[in-house]
Amino acid sequence: MAYQGTSARQLNRETDDRIRQQRVVKPARKSTYDYTLLASIVFLFAMGLLIIYSGSQYTAMLETGDGAFFFKRQLIIGGAGLFMGMVLSHIGYNWMKKGIIPWLAIASGVGLLCLTLILGLSSHGKTRWISIAGISFQPTEYAKICTIVFTAYLCDKFKAKINDPRVFWVVAAFGAIPAGLILSENLSSGFIVMAIVLVMLFVASRKWKIFTILGLTGLTGVLAAKPLLRIMFIKMNITQRPSQYWMRRIYAWIMPERFPTDAYQTQQGLYAIGSGGLMGRGLGESIQKFGKIPEIQNDMIFTVICEELGFFGAVTIIILYAFILYRIMKIAQNASNLFGAMLCVGIMAHIGIQVILNISVVTGIIPNTGVTLPFISYGGTAVLFTFIEMGIVLAVSKFSRK
Repeated sequence: MAYQGTSARQLNRETDDRIRQQRVVKPARKSTYDYTLLASIVFLFAMGLLIIYSGSQYTAMLETGDGAFFFKRQLIIGGAGLFMGMVLSHIGYNWMKKGIIPWLAIASGVGLLCLTLILGLSSHGKTRWISIAGISFQPTEYAKICTIVFTAYLCDKFKAKINDPRVFWVVAAFGAIPAGLILSENLSSGFIVMAIVLVMLFVASRKWKIFTILGLTGLTGVLAAKPLLRIMFIKMNITQRPSQYWMRRIYAWIMPERFPTDAYQTQQGLYAIGSGGLMGRGLGESIQKFGKIPEIQNDMIFTVICEELGFFGAVTIIILYAFILYRIMKIAQNASNLFGAMLCVGIMAHIGIQVILNISVVTGIIPNTGVTLPFISYGGTAVLFTFIEMGIVLAVSKFSRK
């Protein structure tokens, strides 16, 4: 019996050893956090700080007595936005679609827009600022991200029925509510929100015919608007300056020779772009920044890039934007669920549309709309929420499938 017991113990030990040898240890899951995207964003923001410091010194000295005023504010607010985005990127994103959170997001966004209509601060013919506890900010930027989250939630919730015409138009209608309110305050931002919702619906649904018609109609309208309106204005012999601020911008875009005062900013920006040449005048050597381009640190910052860094610098910035959009697209493709993919699509549309509009404005393709250049233009609210959006994208990458 002892012999048999010993043999049994030896057999058990041999069996355990064999199991240990055959056991396959699963490798640790490789991190999918997109550090390449993070590095690109930080690099672009750093370039923006450099351009803001170079382009706004003269204006800041005249207005505040501190040549680095705009640079310091952008650094502080941008740094806070980067910190918030980094925290958000590590806590995930699925919590944003749970319970009543999406509904609270869209309700708060719409509520702030309504409050702006009543108590908003007017500037440059637009009522788009609101002050709470002494802090001024633009509710439109908050409403943009709320609209993206809510539309992504609806696309995920009705993913099996999104091609049903009734569901499709209900989702589109919910996206149109904040867009309509923003249009009454800021025409360009309202169109941006509408375009974001359309892009998200285009990706989520199979109704390509509707979007093809809308796309071709919009492109035809943009290309034909200026020559047709110019012919009409010449025949009507329009020379009187309109009272509305946004109409003056359109008149100046169509006939700058008749409305030189209103076309002054765009014309000076074109002079800056043309004088930059291939390689530019050199960093800090811009001439147009000395009071010739109003609000040069905001939506006209691209003219400083062209003048100081030239065609080469401008193309480099555009390529960097294209790379960031490409990385966001790849993250959307690898997202673990439809909600995360649609969040990335909405944010990608937001960044891409603003870049296209801003560059189109400074080159005179479309009227001056006051759209900022993401990560580069001076603006606290815009840069803060753009970094928060990037935090959401990085969260999607962290919890993606591969």
